[in-house]
Amino acid sequence: MQKTTIFTFTLLSLAILPAIAQVQTGGLGQVLTDFQSYSQDMQDYFQHNNLKDTLNPLEQSQSQTAINSAKGDLKIPNPVAAGQTIRDDSINYSYNSDAKSSRFENNAAVRGNLVSNELNRIITRGVAVGVLGKNGQIRTKTKLESTQDSLEKIETSMSEIQQAVSNMGSSFSGVAPTTGIPGLAQLLGSIQSQTVQIQEEQAKIVAETFAQTLQTNQFLQYSNLNLANISQQAEEANRARRVETSTEAARLLRATSQLDLFGRNVNNKDLKLKKL
Repeated sequence: MQKTTIFTFTLLSLAILPAIAQVQTGGLGQVLTDFQSYSQDMQDYFQHNNLKDTLNPLEQSQSQTAINSAKGDLKIPNPVAAGQTIRDDSINYSYNSDAKSSRFENNAAVRGNLVSNELNRIITRGVAVGVLGKNGQIRTKTKLESTQDSLEKIETSMSEIQQAVSNMGSSFSGVAPTTGIPGLAQLLGSIQSQTVQIQEEQAKIVAETFAQTLQTNQFLQYSNLNLANISQQAEEANRARRVETSTEAARLLRATSQLDLFGRNVNNKDLKLKKL
C-alpha cells in the first residue's frame, strides 16, 4: 500500500511540475517577475524563426544581431536603435559587396529603410505576443484572480472590523469604564491587525496599477513609432511618385524636342531640293 501511494504521488508530481514551470507568474504586486516573464516571451518570439517570413537569410542574421545589441536592462529591444543598426548594416553591406553598376537598380538606402520598418513591425508583433499570447493570457488571468482575492480579503476585513465594533459597543453598554479597558485594548489590537492587512492588499493593487501604467506608456511608444514609420513611408511614396512624374515629363520633353528637330531637318532638306 505504501509503495502504491508513493508511486501515485510521483506520477502526480511529474504531471504538475511542468505545468507550473511553463509560465513564470508572480503574485499580486510582484511586478518585476511579471515583466521578466513578458520580456522572455518577446525573446522567445524573436528566436523561433519568426524573422524568416519577410526577411532574407542575411537580413535575418543582421536583424537578430540588431535586436540583441539594442536590449537594455529590462531585456527588451529598443526599436529605434535596432532599426538604425539594421539600416546601417544593410547599406554598408550593399556598398561593400554589390557592383557599382547594380547600385542604381538595388538602392541600398531604400532597402535599408524597408528592412528597418519590417524589424519594427516584428518587434511590435513580439509585444503583442507577450501580452495576448498563451503565456500572456495566463499572467493576466492570474492577476485578475489575485486582484479579486485581494478585494475579497479587504471586504472581509472591513466587515470584521464593523462587526467587532458593533459587538464591543453592545458589550460595553452599562459597563464601568475601568472594567471595559481590557476589552477595548483587545478591540483596538484587532482593528489594527485588520487595518494592516487591508493596507497590504491595497499596496499590492497600487503596485499593479503602477506597473500597468508603465506598460501602457510602452505600448503607446510602439504605436507612435509605427505611426512615424507609416508617415515616413507615405512621404517616400510621394517623393518617388514625384520623381517618376518628373522623369516621365523629361522623357516626353526629350522625345518632343527630337521630333521637332527631326521635322526641322526634313523641312530644310525640302527647301534645298526646291531651290535646286
